Amino acid sequence: IMQGCDNFCAYCIVPYTRGRQKSRLTPAILDECRHLLDRGAREITLLGQNVNAFGRDTHGDGVSFATLLEKVAALPGLKRLRYVTPHPKDMGPEDAAAFANIPQLCPRLHLPLQAGSDAVLKRMGRKYDSARYLELVASLRDARPDIALSTDLIVGFPGETEEDFAATLELMRASDFMSSFSFCYSDRPGTRASRFLDKIAPDVQQDRLLRLQALQEELSQRWLDARVGQECEVLLENASRREATDDDSLQSWQGRDIYGALVHVPLPAGDHTGRLVNARIVEAKKHSLVAEATGQPW
Repeated sequence: IMQGCDNFCAYCIVPYTRGRQKSRLTPAILDECRHLLDRGAREITLLGQNVNAFGRDTHGDGVSFATLLEKVAALPGLKRLRYVTPHPKDMGPEDAAAFANIPQLCPRLHLPLQAGSDAVLKRMGRKYDSARYLELVASLRDARPDIALSTDLIVGFPGETEEDFAATLELMRASDFMSSFSFCYSDRPGTRASRFLDKIAPDVQQDRLLRLQALQEELSQRWLDARVGQECEVLLENASRREATDDDSLQSWQGRDIYGALVHVPLPAGDHTGRLVNARIVEAKKHSLVAEATGQPW
């Protein structure tokens, strides 16, 4: 739905490689969505470097991101709607309210945090602090209590102290992320951060990354374990490559539920690609769920 970015975060090369933000016109987006739905698509993801800023550049046509969500959701045939990636500084009350007001909008959001320390966030140029981020998390959970949040995290940003790192761990716990992408900071030539002198030693970075990922494994497993016994609707993608069944007449298929979790479910032989099936979660694994079908795929 847009290209480029105007944020110029200290560590990020995107504005230099992809250019400034440029929103597509709403009619063109809706036409493309209609075309996909006419071809049988059931789920659509709206993609942009900073989707919440859609329409705010000179190429926009006056339609806000929240309004665009409503327009796409109203298209006949759409079962699921997702978007990636938002920026916390640009998310407003209407964006959070969409999770309560738009039934097709899946209760899953990837909300980049990057760091939990206000000092580090300021050096990064993120334009929000930890209090604002937690306020946003609270508003999202008020709108949709079951919303599953994931995030991006950078460990060892120049100048990060052990206290700064501890603040990131604390905010991870407070946000209760279902998953995260985490990385050690590395220079991108041409960015402001590449010129910062107070780099963190690689061994310190790696130690912090391992501790952060250990916490995330704990949070992720807790989220997966809590799913056992729940009913879900799985959008089937393809046959499972690693999961086997005890019944030779069944084949294990994998797909995604509304939270984006990978779910394996045994089904009768056949091609179920793109179908939906109702199922009940019976087992939580390390990175996925196992379910039993409670109906026939459609």
